[in-house]
Order: sequence, then C-alpha cells, then structure tokens
Amino acid sequence: MDRHSGFSPPQIIGNVSEFDDDGKLKRTGTVWTATAHIITAVIGAGVLTLAWGIAQLGWLIGIATVVIFACITLYTSNLLADCYRFPDSVTGKRNYTYMEAVKTILGGKMYVICGLVQHSCLAGFAIGYTITTSTSMVAIRKTDCYHKNRGDEGSCMFSNNPYMIGLGILEIFLSQIPSFHKLSWLSTVAAITSFGYSFIGIGLSLSTIIRGNGQKTSITGVSVGPDLSVADKTWNMMVALGNIALASTFAQILFDIQDTLRSSPPENKVMKKANTMGITVMTILFLLCGCSGYAAYGDKTPGNILTKGVREPFWLVDLGNLFIVVHLVGAYQVIIQPFYLAVETWAGMRWLDSKFVTKEHPVRFGKMKFSVNLFRLIWRTIFVILATILAMAMPFFNLMLGLLGAIGFWPLVVYFPLKMYITQNKIRKLTMPWFGLQMLNLSCLSVSLAAAVASIHGFGNALGKYKPFMYKE
Repeated sequence: MDRHSGFSPPQIIGNVSEFDDDGKLKRTGTVWTATAHIITAVIGAGVLTLAWGIAQLGWLIGIATVVIFACITLYTSNLLADCYRFPDSVTGKRNYTYMEAVKTILGGKMYVICGLVQHSCLAGFAIGYTITTSTSMVAIRKTDCYHKNRGDEGSCMFSNNPYMIGLGILEIFLSQIPSFHKLSWLSTVAAITSFGYSFIGIGLSLSTIIRGNGQKTSITGVSVGPDLSVADKTWNMMVALGNIALASTFAQILFDIQDTLRSSPPENKVMKKANTMGITVMTILFLLCGCSGYAAYGDKTPGNILTKGVREPFWLVDLGNLFIVVHLVGAYQVIIQPFYLAVETWAGMRWLDSKFVTKEHPVRFGKMKFSVNLFRLIWRTIFVILATILAMAMPFFNLMLGLLGAIGFWPLVVYFPLKMYITQNKIRKLTMPWFGLQMLNLSCLSVSLAAAVASIHGFGNALGKYKPFMYKE
C-alpha cells in the first residue's frame, strides 16, 4: 500500500535504483525542498500579528519570547528528526508519520491520544486558514474602497462569505494532489510569497518610523489606563504569549516533510539542516515584523498590519494581501496532508479489496498526466465543503483554532518529542538530563494552559456577538 495516498500503487518494473530501502519509489526531496515546506508551514499570515504580540508583552519579554520559543522549536524538532527511524536513527525502520513514530516508540495508548490531538488541530487549521484567507481578500476590497472614497469607512463593509466559497472551490481541486511528494512546487511558491508580504509589512512599518510618525513604545508594552484594565492587559499578554509559541511550530507535519527526503545522506542529518535553516529564517522575520510594527504603531498596534493597519500606498497593501492569499492557499494543502493521509490509510486497510477505495484511474489532459481515485475525490471534496461551511458559520472560529492550537502545542511540540527521546535513548529517571527535560516540559505546559484559558475567555466573549453567516468586515 502506498504510504502517502493509502492506496496500492501500480507495479513498476525497472532498475533497482528506482526504489528505496523499503521497496517504495525512491524519494527525491532535498534540504531545500524541506526548508521550503517548513517556511510554508511556520511563516503564515500570523507573522503580521506578531507586532501586536510584542506590543502586549513589551520589548524585553516580547523579543525574549520569540527567541526562546524558536530555540525550543529547533531543539524538539531535531529530537523528532532522530525518531524518524527506530531503533537506530540512521539505519532503523522508517516511521512515515508522527503518529506511527509515537506508536512504535511509546505504544498504542499514546498513539490514540496523539492521533486525537494532532488531527483535531489539523482539521481546525483548515477552517482557520479559510477565515484568514477571506479576511485578506476582503482587505483588498476595503483598501481600494477607502482609497476611492477618500477614507469613508461607512460604505466599505463587505461579507467574507463569497471569498470563502471561492477559496473552497479552489481547495477542492488542489486537494486532489495525492501527497507531500507532489507539493514541492506549491510549497516553493507559498514560501516566496510569505517573504513578499512579510517584507511589505516590514517596509510599511519602517517607512512610518523613518517619516517620524513612529508611536511611543515601552519596555513593558501597552500601558494600563482608561481604555485598558489590568485584567484585560493580563488576558492580552496570555494570548500574545500563546500566539508566539504556536506560530513557531510545525511538529504535526515534520515526519511528512522528512519522508520526502532522499535516503542518502541520512534523512535525520538533512532534516536537522532544514530545521536550522527554516527556523533561523522564521526567527529573523518574526523579529523584524514584530519589532518594526510595534515601533511604528506603539500602543495602537493593530492585530494585523496589512488587514487592519496602514491603508497607503493602497497598491502595496493590496499586493501584500494578495501574497497572503497565495501563501495560505498553498499552506492549506501542506498542513492538511497528514490528515488526508490518516483517513486514506485507514480506508485502504479497512477496504483493501474495494476498487472504489484503492483503484487509481489514469487521466490525460493534453500533455498532462495524472490519476484520479474516487474515494480520494469524494471524501476530500466533502471535507473542504464542511470546512468552508464551518468557517462561514463561525467567523470567530480562529478563537477556537487558538484553543485547539494551545491544546496541541504542549503534547505535539514538547511532550511527545521529549518522551520519545527519553525512551529511545534510555535516559534514566532522576538523572540530571531527565530533570532538565522535565523542567522544559513543565514550562511549556504552563504556556499551553495559559493560552488555552485566554482562548476560552475570548471565545466566550465572541459568542455574545454570534450571528451565523452574517459576519462583515
């Protein structure tokens, strides 16, 4: 059975060099394609919200938080890279997915818990990406409207629903890409556009500072006053802390990325290089966006510089939002592939003899050749439709996404990697390395709990304004 699509591939006769050590078709991924996948996953539109996060935390805690969580992500990601093969990280049996590694190293109970957490988060990301993409599409219309009407906001309110529907239709087609092995081009395009809108956001902030219009900032962040109570300041700090931590992670898809790499040189060594490159780029962009945005807007730093911040020059703001749209269209597919894989692998094992589930139908469209599987076509289409409907019904679902992310951050990014590392390397309890790992574990658990509590608080407030399918910006 094909480990990526869940279906039996056609028998191929040819040179043995066409196959990997497990008899599957040879992988062709490199450190550059893996880095592109990582950048696509971690440098999302959320990078433009980091200015708000640093504004809530202040210069000292804000910058330290970005750097600390980048280091934590790099450390745990490298631990996961060594778990790709077991028991030996270079010559052992391959674990094709995160869940498979957990099952192999930690056992069945942990496997079930990991699956519930991971796939709940991945499905939630699809809904959150739908909302965020439509917000950038609406932002383009609003910016053009403001420019045309010279700042009159009353006539510049638009519904997100048509854009969510359009995105859903596009994702239905893109969802037929069977696996990560076919996504390198999409990740490359998405990675390039992520640099585009990040630098546009940085450039607009820097131009504000250079013109002398930068606002007052503080080492402790937004000041408590008539418009901000101590309680609200605390809630905002908890949300900001959680957002920065969650923005730095890609653990859910790390094994899927590593499984695209060539078998030589060893996958774990190549993946660690990709981790270092991708997270270094991520950290630099996070700091540039966050610091320049806060320096430009001070206490009034918006939640997203390009959608709720500066309006001029309107063509540059439009270009930035267009880049966000292109990036998230690709990121949707990169982040959801493990979820598709899990369902299709289960279906392939459950109905092994069903042609509806297993048979690939070759299709030729001009010079293009591809295959269609009826089960993949129908079930992925249904999923995208449901995700789109939920996004339209609950436009504040990004708060629920924050809750899912907060719940998933600690187990997926910290607990399981550390637990697998301890088991694989047989680290004894009550030793110094064990204590160090447990301290990291407890510290990240506290961050995850704080972010979850803050998300629940925001979710409760949003319910009071809930109007299904009626949201406008």
